[in-house]
Amino acid sequence: MTAPTIADLAAALAAGRTTSVALTEQALARIDSHRQAGGTAFLTVDADGALAQARAADQARAAGMVASPLAGLPVSIKDLFDVRGQVTRAGAKALDGNAPAQADAVAVARLRAAGAVLIGRTNMSEFAFSGLGLNPHYGTPRTPFDPDRISGGSTSGGAVSVAGQMAVAALGTDTGGSIRIPSAFCGLTGFKPTARRVPLDGGVPLSTSLDSAGPLARSVACCAAMDAVLSGETLDTRPAPLRGLRLYVTRDFVFDGIDAEVGQAFEAAVQRLSAQGAQIVPFDFPELRRLPEINAAGGLTAAEAWTWHRTLLAERGDQYDPRVAQRIRRGEKLSAADYIVLLEERRAMQQRAAWLLRDADAWLMPSVAVRPPSLDALTRDEDFFAINGLVLRNPSVINFLDGCATSLPMGEGMGLGVCGVTGSDARVLQVSAAIEQALG
Repeated sequence: MTAPTIADLAAALAAGRTTSVALTEQALARIDSHRQAGGTAFLTVDADGALAQARAADQARAAGMVASPLAGLPVSIKDLFDVRGQVTRAGAKALDGNAPAQADAVAVARLRAAGAVLIGRTNMSEFAFSGLGLNPHYGTPRTPFDPDRISGGSTSGGAVSVAGQMAVAALGTDTGGSIRIPSAFCGLTGFKPTARRVPLDGGVPLSTSLDSAGPLARSVACCAAMDAVLSGETLDTRPAPLRGLRLYVTRDFVFDGIDAEVGQAFEAAVQRLSAQGAQIVPFDFPELRRLPEINAAGGLTAAEAWTWHRTLLAERGDQYDPRVAQRIRRGEKLSAADYIVLLEERRAMQQRAAWLLRDADAWLMPSVAVRPPSLDALTRDEDFFAINGLVLRNPSVINFLDGCATSLPMGEGMGLGVCGVTGSDARVLQVSAAIEQALG
């Protein structure tokens, strides 16, 4: 059976067909089964706290108080967000001894105020610094399609929690694709908003220039419902009429080295959209080929991660995943002048994108160039870094441009990226909803 959406469950609660306690008990039972089978989606589960929140949600509903469509629904939280009374580890051993958080992160506080049931903290790439989701400390979550393949990162456990119906939605972050990659690999819909729209206060940063927070869920409408709570903005996200939409497609850079199966699925999706009246507009964006050169020394991520991690690395560097520590330490060699040049290059690329896409309703690309790799393919460092770079390449374009994007399911382990420039969140969600309807 198709898993229920936020709207489905909200309607069932409103009609009295179920309760928040029942939904939470079902989610906790699935989490228990997942863990007993060796699954590693969750680092910690707050069963007592979740059930207490569920009982409070049921009591509030009985009194006529329903804070939002999320009221009474189980939501998972990526381990880098503070939840009061819980230790924030960011998937790392180096933070394991920290004191519990005294207050919720802003995004978590907004979910709590909306009545969501905070069911547990999900696994992730250590310090969110990988698109693959490998975690040598707490285990690596796998895609629901194939237990030999990774679920993608860095919001690896969040994706698996939703795919396995252990949560109706997940709170994740996206610095270079960390919402959209696991959404694509796990058959979900993910939304990376324009970065400034969702506060990141109370979270462990990776790159303050590139980080954004958003949802992984079952549908575009689910993502919109989560976004309304997380951002505090209610956007018009009703599906746009598909006929006449100008959907831009570039096959330079984002198609380099693409899996044949991903390319075929993308072309099939584009053809179906065209057949239903969308206008597919080819365009060239050759400047994107400069991105590897611009970021060759580690880019904004390494520079800004080093700023946050330099003291912790000096004190507890032996507790880091060596692959993560290696990438963070690249930032030590970047000078202030290097950093300023990076910011200038970014501004120039953003201006170019705004011009090229000035008439576009959305920009389509494969969310990820490849299908989920097997864990065995990532044993050697050289393979890990090569595959990680290819997995991150397409989605990280949007972070560099400070844009917004969804990833829609496009076949097993593949995603269709629906992208827009800074501040075009409402339009991206409208177009994404139209494409979701058209592609079924």
